[in-house]
Amino acid sequence: MTTAASTAASRVQGDGSTRAADHAVPAGPDGAPIVELGVPVVGGAYGRSSSGTSGLELSEADRSERFAQMRAGELGSLHSWELVTAVDGPGTRLTTFLSGCPLQCLYCHNPDTMEMRRGEPVTADELLSRITRYRSIFEVTGGGITISGGEPLMQPAFVARILRGAKEMGIHTAVDTSGYLGAHCTDAMLEDIDLVLLDVKSGIPETYRRVTGRELEPTLEFGRRLAARGTEIWVRFVLVPGLTDAPENVDAVADYVASLSSVSRVEVLPFHQMGRDKWASLGLRYELEDTPAPTPELVERVREQFRSRGLTVR
Repeated sequence: MTTAASTAASRVQGDGSTRAADHAVPAGPDGAPIVELGVPVVGGAYGRSSSGTSGLELSEADRSERFAQMRAGELGSLHSWELVTAVDGPGTRLTTFLSGCPLQCLYCHNPDTMEMRRGEPVTADELLSRITRYRSIFEVTGGGITISGGEPLMQPAFVARILRGAKEMGIHTAVDTSGYLGAHCTDAMLEDIDLVLLDVKSGIPETYRRVTGRELEPTLEFGRRLAARGTEIWVRFVLVPGLTDAPENVDAVADYVASLSSVSRVEVLPFHQMGRDKWASLGLRYELEDTPAPTPELVERVREQFRSRGLTVR
């Protein structure tokens, strides 16, 4: 079983990459976290099941009621949640992972989030009540909430309600998105978003289609819309040898990112194989079975391609 300490020290992302957290959290004998804050830091044990929604009351509405509530934004399909530091935005953040995604990324670390039906029904009021419990932590650390997925803009009404509720409490908000469904994000929603973590998976349309099964242009258009409004952007780029690492592809991403005036940082995220078993458990073909992690030299080459355009790279 994965210990809480090792999970906190190197948190695995849904995009198939790993980033280090600031501190480790000691684990109890059952694998659940022990914290001095008096509140849990993850929705479920660190050896996570299909939906880490522990601590949240699930809706008991029937199917027709759920559909109506989801259309109204009163109900969402939630995969999991956790409290993390130094990832998903500034400070300590409560990150919620929603279910459902229109992309089929070859390197997806959490393919169980691709279908909305695999999530658990949680009301907006229930999630906002959970968020309220952490307000003092957010204030002390400069943190807030991050809505991730899957693709959060698959559930725009629910996301809008959570963002509005968070802003009414004075909480910093972030959305982690591919931008593919950026048209679902209304101007009113953007008013309630402080930071967008924009996953730019490729700069060449053919490569983007190979990686995701979809078109690149909606992501590019959403990024331009964010920049025009002055919304802060952190760009994320997953580096996969033999797939996204071609110099011309990285140049295309870097040129695009450099054109967005509100980008404050770029994260180059090295690919890894930690999500491979999930594909098998879902009966899905995993095409990157033999793909290695990028070498330190390759990672540095790609980071320098971004730096050479005056971008801040992490």
